[in-house]
Amino acid sequence: MRPRLAKAVLALTASLSLPLAAAPAHAGSATPHPAGQEQPAHAGPTTPDPVLLGQLARTYEATAKYGYLPNALADGYRAHMCLARDQGGMGYHYFNESRFGSLDPAKPAGLLYEDDGNGGRRLVGVEWVVPTADAQGKRPQIFGQDFQGPMAGHYPGMPRHYDLHAWLYKPNRNGLFAQWNPDVTCPSSDMPKA
Repeated sequence: MRPRLAKAVLALTASLSLPLAAAPAHAGSATPHPAGQEQPAHAGPTTPDPVLLGQLARTYEATAKYGYLPNALADGYRAHMCLARDQGGMGYHYFNESRFGSLDPAKPAGLLYEDDGNGGRRLVGVEWVVPTADAQGKRPQIFGQDFQGPMAGHYPGMPRHYDLHAWLYKPNRNGLFAQWNPDVTCPSSDMPKA
């Protein structure tokens, strides 16, 4: 295994072993379970599944080059809003709309960045986006995780959709697949107006 990929697998193993939050990020993020219990959409076993690690290693290998933002722009990702709320942030979104609908671990539609403190942006996560016109339609799934949503688009022209985040490049104490990361923020001037 190449050193960079081995490092990614170790980082993913560590992040999958982090304690998961008990409360869902918002009402739409909980997935019904037997006996009427609710669990966060990102809840999962504390022992990493080797199949999941392999899939996430594919994502890491395909997206690591986007740590250098010009590579993302060259591959068709375009800058959009920075999102943050009381429960945390998602950061700056860069979407490649040609990848909307992708469930391929190596082809997320969105990249998530935060300020790096030096006037640039640091890659913190990735996001899959599946458009839907039907709120009662089948909920997409990847990595054994149900997507959040459906929800309205985040910018003019973005369709109603389901989405799933993976915090591959910045640990999230709420879980690898949590929608919001409490350690990601947006500058107040970039916050969307409610």
